[in-house]
Parts: sequence; C-alpha cells; structure tokens
Amino acid sequence: MIKRTISAQITEAITTPNRAIILYGPRQAGKTTLIQSLFKQKSGNHEELFFNGDDLFAQDLFSRNELEALSRIVGSNKIVVIDEAQRIANIGLTLKLLVDNLPVTVIASGSASFELADKINEPLTGRTKTFWLYPLSWKEVSGQYSKTMRKTALEEMLRFGMYPKVHSLSAREKADYLYEYLNNYLYRDLLTFESIRKPKKVVDLLVLLALQIGKEVSIAELAKHLAVNQKTIESYLDILVKMFILVNLRGFSRNLRKEIYKTSKYYFTDTGLRNALIRNFNPLNIRADAGELFENWFIMEKIKHMSNSRQYANFYFWRTYDQQEIDLIEEKEGRLTGYECKLSTKKKFAPPRDWLASYKTAGFKTVHAENCFGFLE
Repeated sequence: MIKRTISAQITEAITTPNRAIILYGPRQAGKTTLIQSLFKQKSGNHEELFFNGDDLFAQDLFSRNELEALSRIVGSNKIVVIDEAQRIANIGLTLKLLVDNLPVTVIASGSASFELADKINEPLTGRTKTFWLYPLSWKEVSGQYSKTMRKTALEEMLRFGMYPKVHSLSAREKADYLYEYLNNYLYRDLLTFESIRKPKKVVDLLVLLALQIGKEVSIAELAKHLAVNQKTIESYLDILVKMFILVNLRGFSRNLRKEIYKTSKYYFTDTGLRNALIRNFNPLNIRADAGELFENWFIMEKIKHMSNSRQYANFYFWRTYDQQEIDLIEEKEGRLTGYECKLSTKKKFAPPRDWLASYKTAGFKTVHAENCFGFLE
C-alpha cells in the first residue's frame, strides 16, 4: 500500500460531523482504495457504510430524497461513503438531507468533476470540503525506487505513467492494463455523456492531442481535421479536462504586447494513458517524443505537488510572437517562476531576454533528467 499524501488531510476532515467531503479524481487513481484504507485503521470499528454510484441499488436509494428511508439505511453509522456519486440523480439534494438531518459525515467521490459539482454546489453551499486525488506523484512512489537508478525510474514513469495499479505490474502487464483502461473506463465513460454523440470523434481528438504535446492547440485546425464544428471541439475539450484526462495551460501575459495569451496547450494527466492512445511504449532511446513526454510528466508532477500539499498556484506557459518561450510558468503567492524542460542535460537553455526584461523579480529554472526530482520533494 502506497501512502497517499492527502490521507492525513482527509482523516482530519472526517472528524467534523454534518459535513460532505468531496473527493475528485480520475478513474483508477485510487480514490476508493484511499477511503477504505482510512477506515481500516479504525481497527474494526464498523461505523461506515459504502455505496457505489454505478450500482443500480445505490442509484435508486439515493435519488429519491426520502429522509425516512435514508435514516433507516444509515442507522447508527457515522460515515456514509458514496463512490462515483455523479452517477446518481439528485445526489446534491440527498447529501443535503443527510448532513442537515442526521449526525453523519458523507464522503462522495467522483471521476467527472463537473457532473458531480453541478449536482452538489448549490444544495451544499458552505457544507463541503473538497480534495483532488490524481494518479500517484513522484513523492508518493519515490520509496519504491530507493534501490533503482533515478534515470531508470524516470524512464519507467514516462513510458507507463503513474496510475497506482501500474506500479505493481511487469512491463508487459503495464501496457495491457493501460489498453484495458482505455476500453473499460475511458470509452465507456464517454458513452454516458449526452453531449457526446460521437465518442469515436473524442478518441480521435485525444490521439491528435497526444501527437502534439507541448504545442499550442488550434481549435479551428482540430475541427477541420475531425470534420466537426469548433463549438463541438471546445465542448469535448472541456469534458476531457473535467474527466481528468487532460489539463489545460493558458498563455501567460502581463506586460508585453507580443505575448501570446489567448491560446492553450493541453497535456495528459498521465503519460501512460497518452502512450496507450498512440500505441507506443517503446524505450526512450528510440523515441522521437521523449522530450515531450518529459515535459508532460514534469508539468503534471508540479500540479500534483501543489494540489497534494494544499498549496495554491496558477500554471501557464509563456510565448511571444517572435518565438521566445518557456514551458511552464508557476504563479504562487505573487511570485513567478519559469521552468524550461529539457530531458537531456547536454542542452543548455538561457532565460529568454524578454522574460528577464519584463519580469525582473521572476525566477527561472532549467529542468532536466538529473535535477527534476529536486523540484518535487
């Protein structure tokens, strides 16, 4: 069992009754395992009930908003856990009934943040505490690589990603698992969205994005390539971000007219899933996209590091019309830090002159295979 960084924070939050704890994260990131592990530490004190929103019984029970029926089911239990809560109609009103009328703490998890958020935000205003659980971070798995060369560990993570299950499998099994993830979770979940009428188009969109990691995305070009309109592409991208498949970085701009800020870059929440989409788990030394994989991995690790430690930061990329650029800009507590990702230590990179001239107090770091872990611990 790999200890998750946010477990102590959730344990503390559970001690407050009449509250709904919301746990967001992608499928297979370890939400259910984390919740179950917290209660196993209670040495058999059976005070919690578990339900799965994919189960028809749970959907029927929690969609009726009947306090008397809910009270009978909850009984003397102090904690009610509802996994994949976004599958349940009217779940927000049901959670409100529970926390307002019964001495319980509710933990609701969801793998599609907007579906669950839309259902609970208004009914539960002021009664929630929200957490995000991403796939494993370097800080969480570093102990498993204590006897492994950092270079070897990095290659494994870039190729197969950070989903918890991956870290207990052989190389062949890892690839099989990630292909199964696409079929059993991603494709199936896409079919549940009424706004997605052609799931195959969404998969094609993901493949296109997988082939242009680190590049600015043109909605018009994507729409033309997939033969759909631009609004549809924008809708699909929004859904994929809120399903925790992609993250969106916007351009950063404060001072220069020539800064590009109206475009976006999209990175994958997990590099293993990205590699499964393009059917390529080859070693880094025979890949043309090793640098892009490293950039994707490091950016996600920075996002996870901030989220897991409950620190708040904004993330952007920076580029000018004359091709000066920085891969990642972190804005934290009013301070800017730029990170340029170069997998090879042989490549030297000086800070762009316009960046230095315009943001005199900003920091700048070149990140490579030998120093990247120091930024994540």
